[in-house]
Amino acid sequence: MNSHQPPRPTEPAILEFLDICDGFYPPDAVDAAIAQQRAWYDALCARFDRLQPEGMVTEDSRIGAVAIRRYRPAAIRTQTLLQYIHGGGFVVGSLQSHHAICAEIADHVGAELVSVDYRLAPEHVWPAQTDDCFAVLTHLLADGRKVVLIGDSAGGNLAAGLAIRARDSGLTGIVGQALVYPALGGDLVSGSYAEMAEAPGLTTADVAYYRAVLQAPADDVVAYPLLSASLVGLPPAYITVAHFDPLRDDGWHYAERLRQAGVEATFRDEPQMVHAWLRARHMSEGARRGFDALCDAIAGMAGVSG
Repeated sequence: MNSHQPPRPTEPAILEFLDICDGFYPPDAVDAAIAQQRAWYDALCARFDRLQPEGMVTEDSRIGAVAIRRYRPAAIRTQTLLQYIHGGGFVVGSLQSHHAICAEIADHVGAELVSVDYRLAPEHVWPAQTDDCFAVLTHLLADGRKVVLIGDSAGGNLAAGLAIRARDSGLTGIVGQALVYPALGGDLVSGSYAEMAEAPGLTTADVAYYRAVLQAPADDVVAYPLLSASLVGLPPAYITVAHFDPLRDDGWHYAERLRQAGVEATFRDEPQMVHAWLRARHMSEGARRGFDALCDAIAGMAGVSG
């Protein structure tokens, strides 16, 4: 296909989802001022907001300087904690942008979830983001609790990097990592970066923009987990990606690298999905199946049976 006809999914509900997204967050959003990008993104997320599951209790607090939101579902089925790190290219997103997603994951799994409001670029460049998430992780693990790391997009990058950072710091207790269309440091020119360069919802140029804003050193394996010389000793991983997404092959390559290192890794390519499909889980059958599979995988890593 030429650049005038980028690959597109055919599922009608996903095409409708893309139209709605474009109405709130234009395809050239990264060219706008940061404040405008955040306003557009917040409005987009609010469009897909949902009521909290019945019995869900949320509480905003801080761990050190980092704002967090705790989610406690009506039925707790495991003492393992879930740490959620939101996406948004390290530039946009907040506790509120992923509020409904976090509430539904906590409810589905039956586990307490802690969502992290890490500092955003460009006001705060690398390593502020990983430092905030690591501070929260260290606190959650301090009393002997186990943790499953979860992140989407930029949050998937941060979650994968945290697992490496924790391993290299001798920090134990992470029992799983669930990475949703993660950005893991691929080369930006081959595979899905070329095939899906003009994909709807996220382009390869967008990925390059977010990397530039973050200002992480090019050889930092916490920022770019695919560069890590060894993935031995990392926690089991569940990696789910969107087929129509330049980041798709990052997830595939990482799953392969993990398996080669002896780490249990499940990889799932959602065939009709686009980047940010979590938001479409209540309008697209494909997204709903992907979300259910994600929650089931998290439950398994958290030790929830049945």
